[in-house]
Amino acid sequence: MTVIVLTNCPAGLRGFLTRWLIEISAGVFIGNPSARIRDLLWAEVQQYADQGRALLAHTINNEQGFTFRTHDHAWHPVDHEGLTLIRRPSSTGPPKPPKKGWSNAAKRRRFGRP
Repeated sequence: MTVIVLTNCPAGLRGFLTRWLIEISAGVFIGNPSARIRDLLWAEVQQYADQGRALLAHTINNEQGFTFRTHDHAWHPVDHEGLTLIRRPSSTGPPKPPKKGWSNAAKRRRFGRP
């Protein structure tokens, strides 16, 4: 089983993929091509994706039962003790330290003010 997900890619690339895969939703293609065809399709996706992003997931004989590849994604696959996990970028940076003192709600409860 092979799944390819395209985001912000040219319509011609989507048309190209419909030769071997079925488009079940906008930019989501699914099918069961051979490994050789799958690799050729992925090479075409990488070449013609332009500014878009792409993700390929397919079955493989490992503990998870699948593997995936990414193209121009901020999320990257990382091998962690034999399991492939996704590393997402931190959007907020380091956590901010908590504010010192009492919150406004605690002050109102403590001093009986509305």
